[in-house]
Order: sequence, then structure tokens, then C-alpha cells
Amino acid sequence: MTRIPEKIESKFRYILVASARAEQIMRGAPPKVDPGHDKPSRIAMREVSSDLVAWELGSPAEEEVVEAADASEAAVEEAGDEVN
Repeated sequence: MTRIPEKIESKFRYILVASARAEQIMRGAPPKVDPGHDKPSRIAMREVSSDLVAWELGSPAEEEVVEAADASEAAVEEAGDEVN
């Protein structure tokens, strides 16, 4: 297996980042390393291992769900106010 960069704390995160990058490559993004005859997944793994792929953690999913629910409730209340 290739080297996992220090800023990536787990193999699971490494695979998530590499798979997202592989999908970008498959959709036409230019590789940041010499692709040779490798598949997009292997190219992406080399890019991530070389710290060529920028990534960041998003907000936890629970917070997004709560915010979406709050926004939906606010929209319903506004619609109700307009009807009355």
C-alpha cells in the first residue's frame, strides 16, 4: 500500500479522499501526476500520497439535517403567515 500522508488520520479517510479524486479524474479532471498506464483509482492514490490533493472535513451530517429542518419549519411558518 502507498504511504498515507500525516494529515490524513485514518485509512478510511485516505480511501474516501482518493475515491473522490478518482471520480474527478474519470470525469475528465487532469491528473496531477504522470498517469502512465494506471487506472484512475491508482493515480488518485498516488496524488493523495504525494499531498497533491487538497481536502477538508465538512460539518457533521447531524448539524446539516438540523439546519435543513429548521429552514423547512421557517418556510412553513412564513407560508402560513402569508395565507393568514
